[in-house]
Amino acid sequence: MLAAGDGTALAEDHNRVVSTGDRTRHPEFALARWAAENMAPGERAQATVFTSGEHCPMCSAAHGWVGLGRIVYVHSSGQLASWLADMGIPPPPVRTIPIQEVVPGIPVLGPIPDLTEQVHDLHRRFHRQA
Repeated sequence: MLAAGDGTALAEDHNRVVSTGDRTRHPEFALARWAAENMAPGERAQATVFTSGEHCPMCSAAHGWVGLGRIVYVHSSGQLASWLADMGIPPPPVRTIPIQEVVPGIPVLGPIPDLTEQVHDLHRRFHRQA
């Protein structure tokens, strides 16, 4: 979800990778594009993106290029890589690196320990069905 500086929800998106097979259809990337098309640079800088997982390098770069502000996420990409490895799932084709390594200086809050286990459980259930 993309929120304005005052907390107003501006745009939402969800992961379309599963339904489309297009591994670039990340919601964080779509929100960055929406912000570029619909918000002034100053508004983008004051905005916050809320997401369940830490941005991948592609989404981090889009976030940085568009000039969005803070990112809040529940679980880190390192946690996800560990969860997948524990389930015997191969690592993603793109290295999992922290957002700040792609966009230095970006304000980030995460992981959120109180919610991490809930998202971990969602991943376990999803991969059992796959």
